[in-house]
Amino acid sequence: MKMPEESKARVLAIIPAYNEEENIVATVEDLRRNAPGVDYLVIDDGSTDATARICAERGFSHVSLPVNLGLAGGFQTGMKYAFARGYDYAIQFDADGQHSAAYVWPMVEEAQRTGADIIIGSRFCAQKKPVSARMVGSALITCMIRLTTGRKIQDPTSGMRLFDREMIRQFAHKFDYTPEPDTIALAIRNGADVREMQVEMRDRVAGESYLSFTKSISYMLRACISILFVQWFRREG
Repeated sequence: MKMPEESKARVLAIIPAYNEEENIVATVEDLRRNAPGVDYLVIDDGSTDATARICAERGFSHVSLPVNLGLAGGFQTGMKYAFARGYDYAIQFDADGQHSAAYVWPMVEEAQRTGADIIIGSRFCAQKKPVSARMVGSALITCMIRLTTGRKIQDPTSGMRLFDREMIRQFAHKFDYTPEPDTIALAIRNGADVREMQVEMRDRVAGESYLSFTKSISYMLRACISILFVQWFRREG
């Protein structure tokens, strides 16, 4: 895919990575091949495997955190980088190979066309959610967001999200703005225009997800509780 000739947007792909030695090369190569003109930054989140060494040996743009901060800390590190360097858009891009770089420029084009602050790469705009415990949890989060904001977000747990310059600023400086569904709900309540765009996602290429079945259920419950608490008791002026 070629970069749209009419687009002069500066875009940064933020790639939080924890123990992704088996996937990080393919992920970066996918961005280089299918999203030309998009810069990237690998956030090595205190990995205990060879992720940092591979990034250094291959000359990948990366920063290595001395300890594991988790997704929120790693993502905010990338947003601070994007804000300091004046990027127009930043996209959260998983290191496990599930996201396709072919959708990066189309998501930028959608943001430019609609003026949206956040574009979510959604698996379920044009497709129904499959029946599974995880998808039941996703549907519950969708209901919580709709209850508290009036907006229906079909894929609230998607990790492929594009943020405009103002959202970059907010996520870089607000410690309670994390790459999670409750922050999406809060952003909507505070006036952000959040939209979804259909994308296809792949299965994890190698390695194992840190989210086991038990952790997935716990994550969904925490997200729902947080959405309700945030929406009813906290709103910025």
